[in-house]
Amino acid sequence: MEMTLQLTIDCADPQRLVAFWSEALGYVPEPPPGGHATWREYWVAMGVPEEDLPEGAGDVPESIIDPTGQGPRVWFQQVPEPKATKNRIHLDLKVGGGRDVPFAVRKQRVTATVERLTKAGAGVLRVTDEPDAGQYAVALRDPEGNEFDVV
Repeated sequence: MEMTLQLTIDCADPQRLVAFWSEALGYVPEPPPGGHATWREYWVAMGVPEEDLPEGAGDVPESIIDPTGQGPRVWFQQVPEPKATKNRIHLDLKVGGGRDVPFAVRKQRVTATVERLTKAGAGVLRVTDEPDAGQYAVALRDPEGNEFDVV
């Protein structure tokens, strides 16, 4: 049996998170299936009633994909309720290179990524800087408050 993985993130503004997470992960917005100008057009062609599609849904991509085809598809599902509590699952963006890479180099790589993502709309929650333990990581939140780490 074949299985693929999709990560679904509930949110208020899919387009905002498509832009942010495309930047964070090096992904691209997922184009609609062949022959369709928009995802909305595709969904209607597949039989989804117009009244089941919120205004603007599918007019622009609400999912992102890894251009190499290796990573999972990420879908940003619009939901009416706001984020209320800490995530029970989060992403680790592993940019440092692992413990075989010198601590100073890992720290520089993490710091550069954090700077890029804060410019894109992330907020820093906390920094773990423990050179004696060989650990440097930064916990952030995306534009809607979802937590993730850069390590």
